[in-house]
Amino acid sequence: MAEGAAESRTRDRVRRAIGERGPISARDLATDLGLTPAAVRRHLDALEEAQFIIEHEAAPGPRGRGRPARSFVLTELGQEQMANHYDEVATAALSFLAERSGEAAVEEFAQERVRELELRLKDAVDEAGDDLLARIDALSKALSAEGFAASTRPVAQGTGLAGIQLCQGHCPVRNVATEFRQFCDAETDAISRLLGVHVQRLATLAGGEHVCTTYIPTGALSEGPVVVEPTEGRSTR
Repeated sequence: MAEGAAESRTRDRVRRAIGERGPISARDLATDLGLTPAAVRRHLDALEEAQFIIEHEAAPGPRGRGRPARSFVLTELGQEQMANHYDEVATAALSFLAERSGEAAVEEFAQERVRELELRLKDAVDEAGDDLLARIDALSKALSAEGFAASTRPVAQGTGLAGIQLCQGHCPVRNVATEFRQFCDAETDAISRLLGVHVQRLATLAGGEHVCTTYIPTGALSEGPVVVEPTEGRSTR
């Protein structure tokens, strides 16, 4: 029996919600979409079977009671379903630019495009004040409003490597960035400028991962590099 139109539309809502807000749990999906847990599980099972979504492996964190709730992200196939129809044209245009003017021209173009995004994000981040955690939260929300499905999670708390992972479940230019990684590099630089700290890109959708992940130091590393003085055997900042 053919799937009903209403069922198909609901399943598409679930898929899009995962793309926009993933990693996201079944419980949060049910709450956000106003569905019953049973309905959400049915759609998740169907989307997993169709290879549109996959369970997200959470980053290691402090030990807690019980197993963390399963959360989901789009697979590469699922990402392609949300791809912009103009990606092919954009990729061809950039290939033409690289052939005629060189890779430096593509890098300049990527930086200019990301600079426009950075300017749109800057006001929201600056309104958060000087507190780094507040600025990270503001950046995450602003990125989500731009279609990047951003979320944050703390890592390595209580250590010198304490930080925040900024995760982006969707990339509006993913297909283009797959061919031209200059867009990923320019975006990483923009995040660093907006937050005023050095950040490290750990994974990208363009590189075949399920989520773009950027590590933002909030502990000792956010205060600057450690300089070791060999003669004294001490370290200063």
